[in-house]
Amino acid sequence: MFRRLVSIVCVLLSGWAAMAQTDGTYVGYSPYSVYGVGNLHQNGTAWNKGMAGVGIATRNKRFVNTANPASLTARDSLSFMSDFTLSSKISVFNEGDKKGFNTTFNLENFVLSFPLWKNSAMMVGLSPFSEVGYRISDTKTDYYSTTNSFSTYGNGGMYQVFAAGAVTLWNRLSLGVQGTYIFGSINKTSANSTGDSSFLNFFTGDSLQVNNFSLKAGLQYQQPLGTKNAVILGATYRLSTPFGGHRIHYLESGSYARTREEHLIKEDKVYLGDEIGAGISFRNSDVWSAEVNYIRTNWNNSNFESVPGFSNVGVESSFASGAGQSVRAGFEITPNRNDIRYFFKRCTYRAGAYYDSSYFTVNGKHVDAVGITLGMTLPVFRWYNGLSIGVDMGRRGLDSSQIGQNYVGFSLGLNMFDIWFQKPRYE
Repeated sequence: MFRRLVSIVCVLLSGWAAMAQTDGTYVGYSPYSVYGVGNLHQNGTAWNKGMAGVGIATRNKRFVNTANPASLTARDSLSFMSDFTLSSKISVFNEGDKKGFNTTFNLENFVLSFPLWKNSAMMVGLSPFSEVGYRISDTKTDYYSTTNSFSTYGNGGMYQVFAAGAVTLWNRLSLGVQGTYIFGSINKTSANSTGDSSFLNFFTGDSLQVNNFSLKAGLQYQQPLGTKNAVILGATYRLSTPFGGHRIHYLESGSYARTREEHLIKEDKVYLGDEIGAGISFRNSDVWSAEVNYIRTNWNNSNFESVPGFSNVGVESSFASGAGQSVRAGFEITPNRNDIRYFFKRCTYRAGAYYDSSYFTVNGKHVDAVGITLGMTLPVFRWYNGLSIGVDMGRRGLDSSQIGQNYVGFSLGLNMFDIWFQKPRYE
């Protein structure tokens, strides 16, 4: 069984790597992904997404929680868990009287979690880190009836492979650490053409092959409140580390001039932003829980503005790296897990709300987003196996001067649970 799971991970890893390197594929679509490394992906399984992405202060033995490595020890001692999630997003864009529509589909994550020793556990998995996908075009006719066309487009994304371990001390304090390897390909191009043969058309762009290794630490403390209730405090921190890889900058002007420059990204001194998160949750036995998270990412020292390919390609608006932040709140309830008559009383129902502010500014303003989420888990077969469904409805670009993006996202996850190394007894 374990060899089969390892084989599945290898196949998925090679498939994701191929997807990250394939030109013309949109793993995500938004005009705001032209900046930096694109739109940062909200990590988590369908279970996390149904509760607005919370999880820093969650200790739940029924699901794999990727938001905080310290949560891995919340499990049955011999349990092996895995999660596989698919996602899709429908977006409608508007800017003045202009409107656009796009839909995307993506493999969200694949995660395995298993025990190591007493009060310790481990997790391995892979998931998206950022998404780049946009196509912007404009055509104008000048005073001399000459048609001038401009277009800029980009695609690609970054993915992360991670491994984490955790241990619980004194039955209440849990500590975890996670190592993450980030890799991917990003392509950004722009072109300008004119109907006047006396002017040259030009084509320019950047191709980035990016990699990075970072560490993330987490802790959780659980304080019982009586026999059934508990309050849990959680915190996480991710290190800021330099990007590696290489970038190619190219320029073509008609058929007369072609240039191609290749650079090592480590010489550009481009950095991953650090991240700090905190959360608090309240739990009533195995019936309900509520949680609030705050996350702040600092990309001020990323140096994106001065490096072609990371700076906005072909876009006139002013871009600057900054500090992003997010506030998320979620709630879940299971009416009666042991009900033998009504199936839907055994299901778990979730809801949440969030506010996000981007890690960059456009013309001096952050790109904000607000949304609500709904979700549920339908129990399947036995133990903690389940099919999780999540819906995310929101809007990005709240300022009237920004492009508005109304979206509905869907996630479908299969969380599997099994007991391994169990020795049967015969009388």
